[in-house]
Amino acid sequence: MKLGELFPHTDDGEMPAGAEAIEAVGITADSRKVKPGFVFAALRGVAAHGRDYIDQAKANGAVAVLSGDDLLADPGIPHIISDSPRSDFAGAASLFFPRKPDVLVGVTGTNGKSSTVDFLRQIWAHTGKYSASLGTLGAIWEGGVIDLGHTTADPVSLHSTLQLLTDQGVTHAAMEVSSHGLDQERVCGVQFAAAAFLNLTQDHLDYHETMDAYREAKLKIWQTVKHPGFAVINADSPEAEAFEKRAQNPFNHPNVYSPPLQVVTTGWRADAHGLKIVEIQPRPNAQTMNLRWAGKEYKVELPLIGEFQAINATTAATLAMSLGETPEAVFAAMAKLKPVKGRMEHVGQSKSGGHVFVDYAHTPDGLDVLLRAARPHAPGRIIAVFGCGGDRDTDKRPKMGAIAARQADVVIVTDDNPRSEDPAAIRAQILKAAPNATEIGDRARAIREAVAMLKAGDALMIAGKGHETGQIIKGVTHPFSDQDVARAALES
Repeated sequence: MKLGELFPHTDDGEMPAGAEAIEAVGITADSRKVKPGFVFAALRGVAAHGRDYIDQAKANGAVAVLSGDDLLADPGIPHIISDSPRSDFAGAASLFFPRKPDVLVGVTGTNGKSSTVDFLRQIWAHTGKYSASLGTLGAIWEGGVIDLGHTTADPVSLHSTLQLLTDQGVTHAAMEVSSHGLDQERVCGVQFAAAAFLNLTQDHLDYHETMDAYREAKLKIWQTVKHPGFAVINADSPEAEAFEKRAQNPFNHPNVYSPPLQVVTTGWRADAHGLKIVEIQPRPNAQTMNLRWAGKEYKVELPLIGEFQAINATTAATLAMSLGETPEAVFAAMAKLKPVKGRMEHVGQSKSGGHVFVDYAHTPDGLDVLLRAARPHAPGRIIAVFGCGGDRDTDKRPKMGAIAARQADVVIVTDDNPRSEDPAAIRAQILKAAPNATEIGDRARAIREAVAMLKAGDALMIAGKGHETGQIIKGVTHPFSDQDVARAALES
């Protein structure tokens, strides 16, 4: 494609004269991936600026540079200057890979995104749609799994993956949309038929710095929905009102007209136009739900535990029905849902009758929700094994310690990706708020000892890593799986 086609909105002076006719064969923000004929997007990152890698990009064959007006020197090749370089980068990636599934859905929230998009993929598949989900666990469809690198992939990976899925026959796709992805405009060029908001609790303050900035990033989800699309909102979230208000004016700008979206609520507090949870009856490995949709009540057997998984499942169901699926088909699909790897995943049962679960909960709210959700299903004790990651928001460590001490009967504090930090120092910060907890730094030993103490009716909740298969220590990722360690302990 020619540069003039890739960047059609550039004004005079933003693209050198004659550069519009230059042929480009690709675009990337990674100088190591530049090939002859590529456009290099020199973007400002969190730790570095792409302008520092222009020489490498040129050496690899870049024909032009896209950036803001913050380059320190003439790059020596055509320079496209943009007021919104990230948005233009994503838009160009969308033009390079134009084919998309017929129906695209985005899901945002601090917790529950992976489960919700996977449940929606399963519901669509049950109704006969060739469907996919994209997010932390990769791009998943009938043909396999593709690693995306991030919860919300960079624009080139995102659009190329969507085109690949489309070429494989996928017609319906649901994707996680992270606050980073929204703030960094990775989803520009994607138009969702519907999007959902789950919740907003403390996380990623090392990046956003304040909860207000974090909220504002999440609120941008509605800008990605094409009119007259749907805004599905968890009515039980304290943030529901703010997200419903923004759905009425997605761009929140006096000079930008943005038509309102069709709001559909879900959860215990859902209104008459949404999917309302009327009652939940917990069982050891499942729950019976009474749901109301369009004035009619339905009984659904959900083969998952935890109220938060019920919310995730009903959100997925609300998205499906808002986009035209029948309630009978959707509720039949909910009865066959399979848990997502590392999300309230039932690993097994001990010989003594205790159950073991692995979950990705790594925030204060995530841990609180996990442990509270386990209580109705565990007539015995709740045993919690968890830690906190290094080089991340330190403020949440004592908060998570206090939550575990309050919600669990037995607490074991261990390591969870200490990265460059001293693991003992991280544990000490947690233990300040959980003085009666047991400290076992070795995560494998912590899991084994927790399994060994299980009795009938107990539930062991191993939190923090979920689907992850490595432990990051001093820059080295060591193979590690909570599930594998727990299964081995159960077998022995």
